[in-house]
Amino acid sequence: MHMQVMKDNKVIIFDRTDFGPSNISLSNNRCRYNPHDMALKLDCTAHSILYDITTNTLRPLTLQTDAWCSSGAVSPTGTLIQTGGFNDGYTKLRTFTPCPHNNTCDWEELQQNLSSSRWYASNQILPNGRIIVVGGRSSFSYEFVPKRLNDASFYHLRFLQLTRDSNPGEENNLYPFLHLLPTGNLFIFANRRSILFDYERNRVIREFPIIPGEEKRNYPSTGSSVMLPLNLTGKNGTEFIEVEIMICGGAFPGAFDYASKKKVFLEASSSCGRLKVSDVEPEWVMEVMPVPRVMPDMLLLPTGNVIILNGAANGTAGWENAANPVLYPVLYKPGLDNPFMKFELLAPASTPRMYHSSAVLLPDGRILVGGSNPHRLYDFQAKYPTELSLDAYYPDYLRPELDTLRPVIVAVEVVNSTLSYESLFSVSFLLREVKDVNRIRVSMVAPSFTTHSFAMNQRLLFLEVTALEEVVNSMQDQNFGEFGFGSSLGPGKIANSVYKATVRGPPSLNVAPPGYYMLFVIHVGIPSVATWVHVH
Repeated sequence: MHMQVMKDNKVIIFDRTDFGPSNISLSNNRCRYNPHDMALKLDCTAHSILYDITTNTLRPLTLQTDAWCSSGAVSPTGTLIQTGGFNDGYTKLRTFTPCPHNNTCDWEELQQNLSSSRWYASNQILPNGRIIVVGGRSSFSYEFVPKRLNDASFYHLRFLQLTRDSNPGEENNLYPFLHLLPTGNLFIFANRRSILFDYERNRVIREFPIIPGEEKRNYPSTGSSVMLPLNLTGKNGTEFIEVEIMICGGAFPGAFDYASKKKVFLEASSSCGRLKVSDVEPEWVMEVMPVPRVMPDMLLLPTGNVIILNGAANGTAGWENAANPVLYPVLYKPGLDNPFMKFELLAPASTPRMYHSSAVLLPDGRILVGGSNPHRLYDFQAKYPTELSLDAYYPDYLRPELDTLRPVIVAVEVVNSTLSYESLFSVSFLLREVKDVNRIRVSMVAPSFTTHSFAMNQRLLFLEVTALEEVVNSMQDQNFGEFGFGSSLGPGKIANSVYKATVRGPPSLNVAPPGYYMLFVIHVGIPSVATWVHVH
């Protein structure tokens, strides 16, 4: 149900705690006792794991309170701060701090609580390193974590009341889409409406046009949203940065009632809308996906393209409320002008990923996909059964025949292990086959907290490359042992060239909130494996 990639190349994966025992026992006799649990009062099984990408192994973790339909964000120091949930987890704050060297770290339940119930809320890391938590079921407000002395316990946000449907089951404003803009303000989208919001002054700056069409876009009419890549190429930190939001999929009015009460599954939305929020008078530009989709996951690839995967062609989110899983991912290329070429159907997945599935971008460029449980409890016999597997989806840029074009990062040189704002740093990378050095790009991707089809805190920046020079030519791979990457080339392979790119860091905290990012070098559309960099 929830996934977060951490700076040590491990992924925290977790689910509800209130639907019975899992297949993984907790270690050291650690158990969870909850007299209010709907399924199991004493539970000695794990509902969270730490998955090691490198070794393909897992370690059970202990959740003491129910994190069902919660939210999260990673702090500037690399700690996952996890907010809300259900039942005993409504107002809980939990943290997980990576421990790459001793493998003993676990969830910590904090003593302080949220001020309001946050079930189906959304999070966004802010320029000052704090987290804003917006919405939740019957919570028309937002609050900050951690709080400052002059903070109110929470702040009312009337927009969330205005966007809630009158049908109590079909709220359509849960898990609102949040995106931090380079101006420092928030873009907030719920149902069909969106606003530009100054969270420091609790003030709506403007309301954007309503997205065309009848479709609703937020839970349970679940669509997805990304802020398209921020292009800093040629920018010096003071120039205008173009910002565009993209929202895809969803469900039509009445779809929830038809599905939940009559088991009639209306076709999902096939539309995507793009809104250039940096324009003086922005207008939605609508496009059509190759297939309709509800509950899609939208992830930014290191190349700047968008992959849309998971979900169903009919129905809505909720128990037993969807049908016809969409197995074909779609690649969306935002830079193309030809509308008929922007969407590309990719090779299909083999496993339906319906309600309560998730997906994240990994540092090696793969997409980790897991879960799917459209049932109140475990059900392995249903038409769309509870799914306990993980898949790794390989985008086309990972085809083996492209390996010689793939850059290998051998060194990132920054001052004091921190990438500073507006400062220059260098990235040295190896190319076995040089096709076009004029098509070298450097991207920086913030890892997302993904749940319920929304990858929170996800953002991608294309950084300015101010200089590029070839520093080594035609050397055997064993000569790169000093960098620790020689073996990745394979025995006997020849490295054509090592290049050194001088790169300018992001211009401000608003453009890149402090924290850990995956840094990729891209050569003719083929990304390297990422190196983690700390931006502060």
